[in-house]
Amino acid sequence: MALRKSFSSVNVSRNLAKNAVAATCSASTRNNSSWWSGVEMGPPDAILGVTEAFKADSNPQKMNLGVGAYRDDNGKPYVLPTVKIAEQKLLDQGLDKEYAGIGGLPDFCKASAQLAFGEDSSVVTKGLNTTVQGISGTGSLRIGGAFLNKWYPKKQDIYLPTPSWGNHTPIFKHAGLEVKAYKYYDPKTCGFDFKGALDDISKIPEGSIILLHACAHNPTGVDPKPEQWKEISSIVKQRKLFPFFDMAYQGFASGDISKDAFALRYFIEDGHQVALAQSYAKNMGLYGERAGAFTIVCSSPEEAQRVMSQVKILIRPMYSNPPIHGARLVSTILNTPELRSQWLVEVKGMADRIISMREKLKSGLQKAGSSHNWQHITDQIGMFCFTGLKPDQVEKLTKEFSVYLTKDGRISMAGISSSNVDYLAQAIHAVTK
Repeated sequence: MALRKSFSSVNVSRNLAKNAVAATCSASTRNNSSWWSGVEMGPPDAILGVTEAFKADSNPQKMNLGVGAYRDDNGKPYVLPTVKIAEQKLLDQGLDKEYAGIGGLPDFCKASAQLAFGEDSSVVTKGLNTTVQGISGTGSLRIGGAFLNKWYPKKQDIYLPTPSWGNHTPIFKHAGLEVKAYKYYDPKTCGFDFKGALDDISKIPEGSIILLHACAHNPTGVDPKPEQWKEISSIVKQRKLFPFFDMAYQGFASGDISKDAFALRYFIEDGHQVALAQSYAKNMGLYGERAGAFTIVCSSPEEAQRVMSQVKILIRPMYSNPPIHGARLVSTILNTPELRSQWLVEVKGMADRIISMREKLKSGLQKAGSSHNWQHITDQIGMFCFTGLKPDQVEKLTKEFSVYLTKDGRISMAGISSSNVDYLAQAIHAVTK
C-alpha cells in the first residue's frame, strides 16, 4: 500500500511539472506572438488618405477638396462670431462641469426640436417629440439605430439612398440593422434619379425603414425638389415605411433654415411619424464639439415619455451622458434672440460663399473652353459636389495639378476660394477635354 502511494505521488509530481512546463511554453508563445497577432490591417480611410497625400505635396498651388469642413475665402477654418460671443457668455457665468443628464441639456433639446420642426409645429407644442442630445450627427444616428433595433415592431431592414454618406452603413450595421438600398443618384445626368427612386421605393417591403437626407445630400449634393418630396412622401405612406431623416446641414445648404427643413416638415404635415438625427457641426462650425440631437416623433405625450425612458436606457451603457460644452453653445445661441438672429446671418453667409464658388467654378470651366455641360455644379447644393469625373480623370487631376479629391469625383466646395477657383477650372478642363 505504501509503495502504491509512493508511485502515485511521483506520478502527480510528474504531471504537475508537465503542466507547469506547458503553461510556461504557452505564456512564452503568447508573449512572443501577442494576443493580437491575428488582427488584420484595416483599409485606410479614403478621406484621411487624401489629406495625408495633400500634406506631403510641395506644390504651392495644391488643393485639398476631400475634407468636409467649412473654410473661409482664405482657406482657413472659421469660428462663427456668435460662437465666440456664446463662449464668453458661458465663461462669464462661471458654470460648473458637472455631468449632464442621460438625455443631455433640456434647453438644448427643446431648442433643437424647435429649430427642426418649427416653433409652431404640433410636434413641439403638443409634446409629441422625444428629443435627446447625441454626440453630433453620427452619435444621434447610432442612438436611432439602437432604438429601432430594440423596439421597431418589424424586421429591422433600413434602406439607404445610393450612394449615401459612407458612415451610414457601418453605423446601422453596428446597431444590428440590415442595410439595403434604393436608387437615388443618376451618374448620367449628375442629378436626382427621380423615376428610379420612386420605382425602388414603391417596391420596398411594407413596414421597412427608409433613410432620407433632409437637405444637401451627402455625398452628391443632389436634392429632390419640393414637388418631388411630396410624391416621395405619398409613396412612403402607401408602403407604410418609417422615415428616418438625417439633417446635418439645416441652414448651411441654402442659407434658409425653413427651406432646408422643408422635407422633414412636409412629412410631418403629411401625417408621418419620423425619426430625426441633427448635427451642429456644419451650420455652427462646431465640428469638434460633437453637438447633435436625436428625435422620435410619437402619437401622444404619454407615448413620448415611454419612448424617452427606453432611449435613456439605451444611451446609459453606450456613453452614460453627452458632453456639455457644445450643447451649451448651441443652447445659448438659439435661446438668445439677438444671437439667434446674428447666427442666421452668419450661416447664410457660409451657404452663400459655397453657392458663389459653384457659380464661379461653372463659369470658369466655360471660360476655359470646356464643351461639357456643367449645369449640375450649380444645380447641386451644400458642401459637396459630385463632379462626374471618372477615376482616371481624378488620378490625372491629382498627379498633374496637385488637386486632391476622392476617387468617385466628389469635391468639397468649401476647399475652393476666389484665389484658386480659376486654377481648378483650368485643371478640370485639362483632364476632361
